[in-house]
Amino acid sequence: MFTDENIGAIVLTLKLASLTTFILLLIGTPIAWWLARTRSWLKGPVGAMIALPIVLPPTVIGFYLLVTMGPNGPIGQLTQALGIGTLPFSFAGLVVGSVFYSMPFVVQPIQNAFEAMGDRPLEVAATLRASPLDTFFSVTLPLAKPGYLTAVVMGFAHTVGEFGVVLMIGGNIPNQTRMISVQIYDHVEALEYAQAHGLAAGMVIFSMLVLVALYTLNPTGRRK
Repeated sequence: MFTDENIGAIVLTLKLASLTTFILLLIGTPIAWWLARTRSWLKGPVGAMIALPIVLPPTVIGFYLLVTMGPNGPIGQLTQALGIGTLPFSFAGLVVGSVFYSMPFVVQPIQNAFEAMGDRPLEVAATLRASPLDTFFSVTLPLAKPGYLTAVVMGFAHTVGEFGVVLMIGGNIPNQTRMISVQIYDHVEALEYAQAHGLAAGMVIFSMLVLVALYTLNPTGRRK
């Protein structure tokens, strides 16, 4: 199991999942806050767009991201104009695809936490003349902690388990875009079932630990 290729895939997958989760927390927090607080008619369409990766097949998402970030796509033309080149078949492209694909698994738990908090804590903070920034860090974040814990666990785990999007956007380049899921697929194609079993069993154990952590850290499902 612990061959150089397998270790490289594991390290690259953990790197991708960590970076994707961090980026999603940064951009997902204002999105979740807006969705939780707004009364605009745009809430429905924006919420649907955020949730789209849940219902779309990963290969469909990967295909359209590949076209969009390719040399003839709008993002691809922009990155080429900036001198960055094209993103497909690179680690940076995988990050972009993973952020889009895992977004609902981070945004929705945070949004639910913001909505469950209600208006009362914010009103109390306003009467004490707390600034919006101080209110967010001193009141909102502590109250939304269970949602953030769920978002981190789900976002990280969902990125680790990617296959369709990763294969469509990143291809299968060792130490650059070959993730654990793709490595397992390669072992199966090569009839290396022992290697595939080792990685797959590790994924099963990881998934179980993720679910245990999720149900342990998130108090909303506990009985009082």
